[in-house]
Amino acid sequence: MIVTCPHCLAKNRLESSRLSEQPQCGRCHEILLNGKPVELNDQSFQQFSGSTELPVLIDFWAAWCGPCKMMAPHFEHAAAQMLDVQFVKVNTEQATTTAQQFAIRSIPTLVLLKQGKEIARQAGAMTSAQIQQWLQTYQ
Repeated sequence: MIVTCPHCLAKNRLESSRLSEQPQCGRCHEILLNGKPVELNDQSFQQFSGSTELPVLIDFWAAWCGPCKMMAPHFEHAAAQMLDVQFVKVNTEQATTTAQQFAIRSIPTLVLLKQGKEIARQAGAMTSAQIQQWLQTYQ
């Protein structure tokens, strides 16, 4: 499977059985799946989401959004629990092209991608348990 490094955006070929072994990037030697959401902009989003074979959960948010701020620690906790999904955050104020591409009308909005294609969407703040339960219905 191909996993995109959240640090240098290099593509890494990896056996799926090694996902739980804290695999490192072949280029920058950072841990590929560190259980932390990756913040992406318009350019890095295209590189990241288009090449990874793991499911990608996107949190579309903005700094001024109260529910987004309340959900942030829950999103981080869910990321630490589910290492078989790459969690990313996209600030809609800075990554306007990506927000438009996904037709984001309200925030926070979670979008789940598999093989680069959207398979699910959920608007509104969620707890860590709700995020994990929602994700499990699509795995």
